[in-house]
Amino acid sequence: MIEKMQREQARSDRRRTILIVVCSIVVGLAIIAYPAIKLIQDSRTKNQALTDFGVAASAASCDAATNDDGGGTQDHRPDGEKIAYAVSPPSSGPHYAVWAPFDKKFYSDGDRPPVENLVHNLEHGYTILWYRDTLPKDQIDQIEKISKSKLPDSSLGKFIAAPFKESDGKAWPAGKNLAFAHWSGPDSAQKSFGHRQFCGSVSGEALKQFMEKYPATDAQEPNGG
Repeated sequence: MIEKMQREQARSDRRRTILIVVCSIVVGLAIIAYPAIKLIQDSRTKNQALTDFGVAASAASCDAATNDDGGGTQDHRPDGEKIAYAVSPPSSGPHYAVWAPFDKKFYSDGDRPPVENLVHNLEHGYTILWYRDTLPKDQIDQIEKISKSKLPDSSLGKFIAAPFKESDGKAWPAGKNLAFAHWSGPDSAQKSFGHRQFCGSVSGEALKQFMEKYPATDAQEPNGG
């Protein structure tokens, strides 16, 4: 009886060992496979046009673009100073001396720099897609894919998507979940404007139209960044 119990215990130990080894292999393969799959997905996304993501512009419930009074060129404020912008999200204005990294095009709620850093990017021709931080994950995923897709040539790659929190500024129009922003340089009358366009739904087509209307070269300091 004792020998039988020992044999059964040995078999049980072997099964448990095999199970642990198999589980370890599966987890290891998953850890290795995830980055590879993500890399393949990102590679495919880079070859996709903006218009492949989100709804059509006509279905995105977008308002007309604004012409906000522009100002604040080279008006650099100390880091940490909270700037009360005249419009929300800001389309121009004072900002911190350091801009957000030029090579990063998508921010989530956990890694976004202060709004004041991002406004500096606007000065150099960037278009910023601000999105409500309360958007459902599937729509935020669409926005992240847009940031990795093939942008219009007129953008010169100057694009950032970032969340906008309720505490960041004045309330947005009801039903609008994202806003495009761009800061145009002086016109023939030496007057500059900021532009914002609010939309209810994610639309790569609407973003493309906005970026083509306000290219990166139409900026306060287009050669910066």
